[in-house]
Amino acid sequence: MKIAAIQMRSVLDFEENLRKLRLFLKEAKENGAAAAFLPEVFYSLGDGTKASPHLVDGKDHHYKNIQNLAKDSGLYILGGSAASLKDGKVVNRSFNFSPDGNDLGEYDKMNLFAVDLSKHPSNTVIDEARIYARGSSPKLIAFEGFKLGLSICFDLRFPELFRTYSFAGAEILSISSAFTVPTGKAHWHTLVRARAIENQCYVVAAAQWGVHNEKISTYGHSLIVDPWGEVLADAGEGEKIIYAEIDREKLESVRSRLNVLRDPKL
Repeated sequence: MKIAAIQMRSVLDFEENLRKLRLFLKEAKENGAAAAFLPEVFYSLGDGTKASPHLVDGKDHHYKNIQNLAKDSGLYILGGSAASLKDGKVVNRSFNFSPDGNDLGEYDKMNLFAVDLSKHPSNTVIDEARIYARGSSPKLIAFEGFKLGLSICFDLRFPELFRTYSFAGAEILSISSAFTVPTGKAHWHTLVRARAIENQCYVVAAAQWGVHNEKISTYGHSLIVDPWGEVLADAGEGEKIIYAEIDREKLESVRSRLNVLRDPKL
């Protein structure tokens, strides 16, 4: 199965982001992809000090806009997140749809990012807990016969989440992200590859890239990594699509050679 990961430079204006995404999805479909993985906060990206004003609320028009990306493109839309209302609080929620618009399940980001790089040239200071409420549980979904474990950005630094997914039968891990430039340069490739190797899963890490506003710049380098830890595609810098084949035989071959998926009770 051919999959695509979209790297983009989202802004606050959701309509501008949607226009860009529709072009990317058209390209992905024409190139034979069955699924497109989107980055964190693809729908509307603010400055890190407050939530986007364009909040998904239930099945409102923002929800339908995301759902229609799948229906209009004929692709699975996976992994990407948007700020959403839940019980009067804002969460960072991953939305997932089949090509016919069926809702495959949602995941709310559990581990919220906090960084103080005020002494770094980037002068980046972010505390997501001031904006978002934490999610409460992992989410495993199914598509095209594969089990997909969902995560968002800072979750990448918590290996126990991904171990939970592998013990539950995950074969693919989605890590939709908006990594800052300093932390991306330091840790992004190492952590993404580690999650693939230790769980013997494909990892699809679609990321934001570029200067989004005066406060937020992101690293890019969207990755698709195989269960052996080999990088199949790296987007580097710029807005673009990367592709790779998800091969069940390769997955089973890696797992048969090196069994690390032991019973968590042992």
